[in-house]
Amino acid sequence: MALKKKRKRATRVSGSEKGYPRLLLNEALEIALAGKRTEGLRDRTLIDYRKTWRYFTDWLNDNYEITYIDEITTEILRNYINYMKYDKPRYHGHKFIKSDDNRLGLADTTININLRTIKALFNYLDREELIEVNPTERVKLIRQDIDLKNCFTDDEIKAILRQPNLRDYVGFRDYCAMSCLLDSGLRIEELLSLRERDIDFRSRFITVNADVSKNRKHRLVPISAHCVKLLLQLISENKLHFTTDRIFLSSYGEPLGANHFNKRLKYYAEKAGVKDKKVTAHVYRHTWAKTMILNGCDPFTLQKIGGWADIRTMRRYIQMDTKEMRRSHDDFSPLTSIKKKRT
Repeated sequence: MALKKKRKRATRVSGSEKGYPRLLLNEALEIALAGKRTEGLRDRTLIDYRKTWRYFTDWLNDNYEITYIDEITTEILRNYINYMKYDKPRYHGHKFIKSDDNRLGLADTTININLRTIKALFNYLDREELIEVNPTERVKLIRQDIDLKNCFTDDEIKAILRQPNLRDYVGFRDYCAMSCLLDSGLRIEELLSLRERDIDFRSRFITVNADVSKNRKHRLVPISAHCVKLLLQLISENKLHFTTDRIFLSSYGEPLGANHFNKRLKYYAEKAGVKDKKVTAHVYRHTWAKTMILNGCDPFTLQKIGGWADIRTMRRYIQMDTKEMRRSHDDFSPLTSIKKKRT
Protein backbone atom coordinates (compact mmCIF):
# COMPACT_ATOMS: atom_id res chain seq x y z
CA MET A 1 0.00 0.00 0.00
CA ALA A 2 1.50 3.31 -1.03
CA LEU A 3 1.82 6.01 1.61
CA LYS A 4 0.03 9.24 0.94
CA LYS A 5 2.40 12.16 0.67
CA LYS A 6 1.61 15.10 2.90
CA ARG A 7 0.71 18.20 0.96
CA LYS A 8 2.54 21.38 1.91
CA ARG A 9 0.21 23.94 3.35
CA ALA A 10 0.48 27.17 1.41
CA THR A 11 0.29 30.52 3.17
CA ARG A 12 -1.36 33.66 1.90
CA VAL A 13 2.00 35.41 1.91
CA SER A 14 4.03 34.76 -1.20
CA GLY A 15 7.81 34.67 -1.15
CA SER A 16 8.08 38.06 -2.82
CA GLU A 17 5.49 39.71 -0.59
CA LYS A 18 6.44 38.74 2.92
CA GLY A 19 4.17 40.12 5.65
CA TYR A 20 5.58 41.84 8.71
CA PRO A 21 3.68 42.17 12.00
CA ARG A 22 2.82 45.65 13.25
CA LEU A 23 4.38 45.79 16.68
CA LEU A 24 3.70 48.43 19.27
CA LEU A 25 6.83 50.11 20.65
CA ASN A 26 6.57 48.28 23.96
CA GLU A 27 5.79 44.95 22.26
CA ALA A 28 8.90 45.28 20.10
CA LEU A 29 11.01 46.00 23.18
CA GLU A 30 9.74 42.97 25.10
CA ILE A 31 10.31 40.64 22.13
CA ALA A 32 13.86 41.96 21.64
CA LEU A 33 14.69 41.70 25.35
CA ALA A 34 13.37 38.14 25.50
CA GLY A 35 15.57 37.23 22.55
CA LYS A 36 18.60 38.94 24.07
CA ARG A 37 18.00 37.06 27.32
CA THR A 38 18.17 33.73 25.47
CA GLU A 39 21.44 34.91 23.88
CA GLY A 40 22.92 35.10 27.39
CA LEU A 41 22.89 38.81 28.19
CA ARG A 42 23.12 39.50 31.90
CA ASP A 43 20.16 40.92 33.81
CA ARG A 44 22.05 44.14 34.49
CA THR A 45 22.56 44.67 30.75
CA LEU A 46 18.89 44.03 30.05
CA ILE A 47 17.94 46.60 32.70
CA ASP A 48 20.22 49.13 30.98
CA TYR A 49 18.60 48.28 27.62
CA ARG A 50 15.14 48.92 29.07
CA LYS A 51 16.24 52.24 30.62
CA THR A 52 17.84 53.46 27.39
CA TRP A 53 14.72 52.54 25.40
CA ARG A 54 12.56 54.45 27.89
CA TYR A 55 14.65 57.59 27.39
CA PHE A 56 14.23 57.20 23.63
CA THR A 57 10.47 56.57 23.67
CA ASP A 58 9.88 59.44 26.12
CA TRP A 59 11.54 61.75 23.60
CA LEU A 60 9.47 60.20 20.78
CA ASN A 61 6.23 60.83 22.67
CA ASP A 62 7.20 64.48 23.21
CA ASN A 63 8.05 65.13 19.58
CA TYR A 64 6.17 62.66 17.34
CA GLU A 65 2.93 60.73 17.14
CA ILE A 66 4.37 57.24 16.78
CA THR A 67 2.59 54.07 17.82
CA TYR A 68 4.29 51.25 15.92
CA ILE A 69 7.95 50.28 15.67
CA ASP A 70 7.93 50.40 11.84
CA GLU A 71 7.11 54.13 11.97
CA ILE A 72 10.59 54.96 13.30
CA THR A 73 12.85 56.18 10.49
CA THR A 74 16.53 56.93 10.08
CA GLU A 75 15.74 60.63 10.07
CA ILE A 76 14.00 60.36 13.44
CA LEU A 77 17.03 58.58 14.92
CA ARG A 78 19.36 61.28 13.60
CA ASN A 79 17.13 63.92 15.15
CA TYR A 80 17.40 62.04 18.44
CA ILE A 81 21.19 62.07 18.16
CA ASN A 82 21.13 65.84 17.65
CA TYR A 83 18.84 66.20 20.66
CA MET A 84 21.20 64.17 22.87
CA LYS A 85 24.24 66.07 21.64
CA TYR A 86 22.95 69.63 21.85
CA ASP A 87 19.64 69.91 23.74
CA LYS A 88 19.23 67.20 26.37
CA PRO A 89 19.78 68.44 29.98
CA ARG A 90 22.49 66.57 31.82
CA TYR A 91 21.15 63.85 34.15
CA HIS A 92 17.59 64.41 32.90
CA GLY A 93 15.44 61.58 34.29
CA HIS A 94 18.23 60.28 36.54
CA LYS A 95 16.94 58.54 39.65
CA PHE A 96 19.46 59.95 42.11
CA ILE A 97 21.15 62.97 40.52
CA LYS A 98 19.33 66.26 40.14
CA SER A 99 19.11 67.43 36.54
CA ASP A 100 21.25 70.41 35.62
CA ASP A 101 19.20 72.36 33.08
CA ASN A 102 22.06 74.80 32.56
CA ARG A 103 24.27 72.10 31.01
CA LEU A 104 22.84 70.87 27.76
CA GLY A 105 24.13 68.01 25.64
CA LEU A 106 25.50 64.61 26.59
CA ALA A 107 29.09 63.47 26.19
CA ASP A 108 29.90 61.64 22.95
CA THR A 109 30.66 58.48 24.93
CA THR A 110 27.20 58.54 26.54
CA ILE A 111 25.51 59.14 23.19
CA ASN A 112 27.33 56.18 21.63
CA ILE A 113 26.28 53.93 24.54
CA ASN A 114 22.65 54.87 23.85
CA LEU A 115 23.08 54.33 20.11
CA ARG A 116 24.66 50.89 20.55
CA THR A 117 21.70 49.80 22.66
CA ILE A 118 19.10 51.07 20.19
CA LYS A 119 21.00 49.52 17.27
CA ALA A 120 21.22 46.17 19.11
CA LEU A 121 17.46 46.09 19.64
CA PHE A 122 16.63 47.00 16.04
CA ASN A 123 19.23 44.55 14.71
CA TYR A 124 17.57 41.74 16.65
CA LEU A 125 14.14 42.63 15.25
CA ASP A 126 15.65 42.78 11.75
CA ARG A 127 17.33 39.37 12.08
CA GLU A 128 14.07 37.83 13.25
CA GLU A 129 12.26 39.42 10.27
CA LEU A 130 9.92 41.38 12.52
CA ILE A 131 10.60 44.67 10.73
CA GLU A 132 10.95 45.28 7.02
CA VAL A 133 13.43 48.16 7.24
CA ASN A 134 16.13 48.59 9.89
CA PRO A 135 16.33 52.38 10.51
CA THR A 136 19.64 52.05 12.39
CA GLU A 137 21.48 50.46 9.46
CA ARG A 138 22.72 53.80 8.12
CA VAL A 139 23.17 55.44 11.54
CA LYS A 140 26.84 55.65 12.53
CA LEU A 141 28.35 56.13 15.95
CA ILE A 142 29.85 59.53 16.73
CA ARG A 143 33.58 59.80 16.12
CA GLN A 144 35.29 60.37 19.46
CA ASP A 145 38.49 62.19 20.26
CA ILE A 146 40.97 60.10 22.22
CA ASP A 147 41.32 61.38 25.78
CA LEU A 148 44.98 61.48 26.78
CA LYS A 149 44.19 62.65 30.33
CA ASN A 150 42.19 59.67 31.54
CA CYS A 151 44.94 58.34 33.83
CA PHE A 152 46.44 59.40 37.14
CA THR A 153 50.00 60.60 37.43
CA ASP A 154 52.31 59.05 40.05
CA ASP A 155 52.00 62.16 42.21
CA GLU A 156 48.20 62.03 42.01
CA ILE A 157 48.17 58.36 43.04
CA LYS A 158 50.41 59.09 46.04
CA ALA A 159 48.17 61.99 47.07
CA ILE A 160 44.97 59.93 46.74
CA LEU A 161 46.34 56.99 48.75
CA ARG A 162 47.19 59.37 51.61
CA GLN A 163 43.52 60.37 52.03
CA PRO A 164 41.81 57.31 53.61
CA ASN A 165 41.91 57.06 57.41
CA LEU A 166 43.52 53.65 57.93
CA ARG A 167 42.34 53.51 61.56
CA ASP A 168 38.73 53.56 60.39
CA TYR A 169 37.19 50.40 58.87
CA VAL A 170 35.73 52.20 55.85
CA GLY A 171 38.97 54.09 55.26
CA PHE A 172 41.09 50.94 55.45
CA ARG A 173 38.65 49.04 53.21
CA ASP A 174 38.81 51.81 50.61
CA TYR A 175 42.61 51.92 50.79
CA CYS A 176 42.74 48.15 50.18
CA ALA A 177 40.31 48.44 47.27
CA MET A 178 42.21 51.30 45.60
CA SER A 179 45.51 49.49 46.06
CA CYS A 180 44.04 46.31 44.56
CA LEU A 181 42.68 48.23 41.55
CA LEU A 182 46.09 49.78 40.88
CA ASP A 183 47.85 46.45 41.34
CA SER A 184 45.54 44.15 39.37
CA GLY A 185 43.57 46.23 36.86
CA LEU A 186 40.33 44.51 37.88
CA ARG A 187 37.03 45.93 36.69
CA ILE A 188 34.84 47.34 39.44
CA GLU A 189 32.35 44.45 39.43
CA GLU A 190 35.19 41.93 39.46
CA LEU A 191 36.73 43.64 42.47
CA LEU A 192 33.58 44.09 44.53
CA SER A 193 32.42 40.51 43.95
CA LEU A 194 35.67 39.02 45.30
CA ARG A 195 35.41 36.32 47.93
CA GLU A 196 38.16 34.81 50.04
CA ARG A 197 38.03 31.57 48.04
CA ASP A 198 38.83 33.47 44.84
CA ILE A 199 42.35 34.32 46.03
CA ASP A 200 45.33 31.95 46.19
CA PHE A 201 47.48 33.71 48.77
CA ARG A 202 50.49 31.44 48.22
CA SER A 203 50.79 31.83 44.45
CA ARG A 204 49.39 35.40 44.64
CA PHE A 205 46.72 34.94 41.97
CA ILE A 206 43.12 36.14 41.90
CA THR A 207 40.62 33.95 40.05
CA VAL A 208 38.06 35.96 38.09
CA ASN A 209 35.19 33.57 37.45
CA ALA A 210 33.33 33.48 34.14
CA ASP A 211 30.04 34.56 35.73
CA VAL A 212 31.66 37.82 36.84
CA SER A 213 34.04 38.51 33.95
CA LYS A 214 32.76 40.90 31.29
CA ASN A 215 33.63 38.58 28.41
CA ARG A 216 32.32 35.46 30.22
CA LYS A 217 35.81 33.93 30.35
CA HIS A 218 37.64 32.60 33.40
CA ARG A 219 41.06 34.20 33.97
CA LEU A 220 43.87 34.46 36.52
CA VAL A 221 45.15 37.85 37.67
CA PRO A 222 48.49 38.12 39.52
CA ILE A 223 48.86 40.51 42.45
CA SER A 224 51.81 41.75 44.49
CA ALA A 225 52.87 40.60 47.96
CA HIS A 226 51.86 44.00 49.34
CA CYS A 227 48.35 43.62 47.94
CA VAL A 228 48.09 40.11 49.42
CA LYS A 229 49.06 41.49 52.83
CA LEU A 230 46.38 44.19 52.66
CA LEU A 231 43.69 41.71 51.60
CA LEU A 232 44.59 39.30 54.42
CA GLN A 233 44.37 42.15 56.93
CA LEU A 234 40.96 43.20 55.58
CA ILE A 235 39.69 39.60 55.66
CA SER A 236 40.81 39.28 59.29
CA GLU A 237 39.00 42.50 60.14
CA ASN A 238 35.84 41.28 58.41
CA LYS A 239 35.84 38.01 60.35
CA LEU A 240 35.74 39.90 63.65
CA HIS A 241 32.34 41.37 62.76
CA PHE A 242 30.73 39.51 59.83
CA THR A 243 30.10 35.92 58.74
CA THR A 244 30.21 36.39 54.95
CA ASP A 245 33.30 35.48 52.92
CA ARG A 246 32.91 38.56 50.70
CA ILE A 247 35.90 40.86 51.04
CA PHE A 248 34.59 44.35 50.25
CA LEU A 249 31.66 45.16 52.52
CA SER A 250 29.82 48.16 53.88
CA SER A 251 30.24 49.03 57.56
CA TYR A 252 27.06 46.97 58.15
CA GLY A 253 28.40 43.86 56.41
CA GLU A 254 26.40 44.29 53.20
CA PRO A 255 27.95 43.89 49.71
CA LEU A 256 29.54 47.13 48.55
CA GLY A 257 27.79 48.62 45.50
CA ALA A 258 29.57 50.00 42.43
CA ASN A 259 27.87 53.41 42.56
CA HIS A 260 28.68 53.89 46.23
CA PHE A 261 32.30 52.85 45.73
CA ASN A 262 32.74 55.22 42.77
CA LYS A 263 31.48 58.05 44.99
CA ARG A 264 34.13 57.14 47.56
CA LEU A 265 36.82 57.25 44.87
CA LYS A 266 35.63 60.69 43.74
CA TYR A 267 35.63 61.89 47.35
CA TYR A 268 39.27 60.89 47.90
CA ALA A 269 40.35 62.43 44.59
CA GLU A 270 38.71 65.74 45.52
CA LYS A 271 40.41 65.69 48.93
CA ALA A 272 43.74 65.05 47.19
CA GLY A 273 43.23 68.05 44.90
CA VAL A 274 42.88 65.99 41.69
CA LYS A 275 41.00 68.19 39.22
CA ASP A 276 39.70 68.04 35.64
CA LYS A 277 39.33 64.25 35.70
CA LYS A 278 36.22 62.10 35.89
CA VAL A 279 37.25 59.80 38.71
CA THR A 280 35.84 56.27 38.61
CA ALA A 281 37.21 52.77 39.13
CA HIS A 282 37.72 52.62 35.36
CA VAL A 283 40.30 55.40 35.56
CA TYR A 284 42.27 53.17 37.94
CA ARG A 285 42.13 50.42 35.29
CA HIS A 286 43.37 52.87 32.65
CA THR A 287 46.20 53.92 34.97
CA TRP A 288 47.15 50.31 35.66
CA ALA A 289 47.28 49.39 31.95
CA LYS A 290 49.26 52.45 30.91
CA THR A 291 51.77 52.13 33.76
CA MET A 292 52.28 48.42 33.08
CA ILE A 293 53.21 49.20 29.47
CA LEU A 294 55.52 52.07 30.48
CA ASN A 295 57.25 49.81 32.99
CA GLY A 296 57.99 47.21 30.30
CA CYS A 297 55.06 44.76 30.27
CA ASP A 298 54.48 43.30 26.81
CA PRO A 299 51.05 43.99 25.27
CA PHE A 300 50.02 40.33 24.95
CA THR A 301 50.63 39.61 28.64
CA LEU A 302 48.72 42.77 29.52
CA GLN A 303 45.83 41.70 27.30
CA LYS A 304 45.65 38.32 29.04
CA ILE A 305 45.75 39.78 32.56
CA GLY A 306 43.26 42.53 31.75
CA GLY A 307 40.79 40.20 30.08
CA TRP A 308 40.43 42.03 26.76
CA ALA A 309 39.14 39.79 23.97
CA ASP A 310 40.55 42.10 21.28
CA ILE A 311 43.93 43.80 21.49
CA ARG A 312 42.46 46.78 19.63
CA THR A 313 40.24 47.46 22.65
CA MET A 314 43.28 47.40 24.92
CA ARG A 315 45.05 50.00 22.79
CA ARG A 316 42.54 52.65 23.85
CA TYR A 317 43.62 52.20 27.45
CA ILE A 318 47.31 52.89 26.91
CA GLN A 319 47.38 56.15 24.98
CA MET A 320 50.61 58.08 25.58
CA ASP A 321 50.83 61.80 26.17
CA THR A 322 53.58 63.99 24.66
CA LYS A 323 55.82 63.79 27.73
CA GLU A 324 55.91 59.99 27.64
CA MET A 325 56.36 59.97 23.86
CA ARG A 326 59.38 62.26 24.27
CA ARG A 327 60.91 60.06 26.95
CA SER A 328 60.35 56.86 24.97
CA HIS A 329 61.84 58.41 21.83
CA ASP A 330 64.91 59.65 23.68
CA ASP A 331 65.44 56.23 25.26
CA PHE A 332 64.89 54.06 22.19
CA SER A 333 65.77 56.14 19.11
CA PRO A 334 68.19 54.20 16.85
CA LEU A 335 70.20 57.38 16.17
CA THR A 336 70.55 58.11 19.88
CA SER A 337 71.72 54.57 20.63
CA ILE A 338 74.33 54.71 17.82
CA LYS A 339 75.68 58.02 19.10
CA LYS A 340 75.93 56.62 22.63
CA LYS A 341 77.98 53.66 21.34
CA ARG A 342 80.39 55.98 19.54
CA THR A 343 81.05 57.99 22.67
